[in-house]
Amino acid sequence: MSYDTLTDFLEPINKHVISNDMGYSEKQIGKSIEIYEEGLPDLEEADIVFVGCKDQRGSGNFSESTAADAIRSEFYKLYHWHNDIKLADIGNVRTGKSISDTYAALKMVLQELMDAGKMVVVLGGSHDLTMAQYQAFADKKLLIDAAGIDAQIDINMDSPLRSDKFLLEILTSEPNYMNHYNHIGFQSYMVHPRMLETMDKLRFDCFRVGVVKENISEMEPVLRHSHMLSFDIAAIAHAFAPANSLTPNGLNGEEACTLMQYAGMSTHMSTIGIYGFQPEKDQYELTAKQISHMLWYLMDGRSRSKKEARTDERQYFNEYHTAFAEVETIFLQSKKTGRWWMQLPDKQIIACSYKDYLLASNNEIPERWLRAQERP
Repeated sequence: MSYDTLTDFLEPINKHVISNDMGYSEKQIGKSIEIYEEGLPDLEEADIVFVGCKDQRGSGNFSESTAADAIRSEFYKLYHWHNDIKLADIGNVRTGKSISDTYAALKMVLQELMDAGKMVVVLGGSHDLTMAQYQAFADKKLLIDAAGIDAQIDINMDSPLRSDKFLLEILTSEPNYMNHYNHIGFQSYMVHPRMLETMDKLRFDCFRVGVVKENISEMEPVLRHSHMLSFDIAAIAHAFAPANSLTPNGLNGEEACTLMQYAGMSTHMSTIGIYGFQPEKDQYELTAKQISHMLWYLMDGRSRSKKEARTDERQYFNEYHTAFAEVETIFLQSKKTGRWWMQLPDKQIIACSYKDYLLASNNEIPERWLRAQERP
């Protein structure tokens, strides 16, 4: 499939409607972003490609979502600080006759752009659209690490809604291409204890929202290793995202932006989805503004990632040899960004944090090292 045939799956957008006929000034994102209006834009130079998806039938809502355009309206107003990051917006995926048709169309679009080395961001729709993100990798038999950010863990098989149980489908499908899954920001009182037991048996890691808020920098190595991210706005406290009517608690606005910045810094990250936003529940467009700020920080992270060296370019790293529990290992610290990596016994290098290095230096085994060793 060439870029030209992408239009079979897409609907163009109208920048005049999005800007409310106001237009954009020289440095605003709306002025420089390449947009699918009358014809598909040249995507060759694009670093990040945005695509909307209006299907929210998986959450029981049969009306088409206007979330993508509501986010665009706020995002395009922001100022473009990162001259090394080129943006494109290819409009919205056509909603299929069935939700499976929408999954298939979104998957095709994602695959084509990911194959071209683009980071693709899906805006709008219900959380089960994550299925299409996963299938874009699974169809190609690519083993991946993935992360989800959500107040809940969507493995509730008792629910009739696909958006409440899609995660179990992904994590237990055969053949399975999920090497590792990290769930960030769950709220304990909204998660059945047996769900956590199930995740632990699968050797997947779950981080309670309180743990994330106490030391958010520990989430950077988690996201650095991820190939895909699915972000449900239910993870953001109502005060910062009024359209989240699920819970008053959760991440604040700045924390949500920081996590997106970490996602942008990952050189592995190919696809990100931001789901669950219903503009009709929003107040003063604050949730749309919040998501637009998250996208700005994603750009900032992507810009930073371009400055990072590969771990085999050792001249750009400080190298520390240490031993803990009679295991000798190497820690690497980037001279460019200050980020950390550690070597496993099989010589594999994995992302870690300064905290992991301090633990190892005190002859303690870092939990991140242990969890990596437990996985097949």
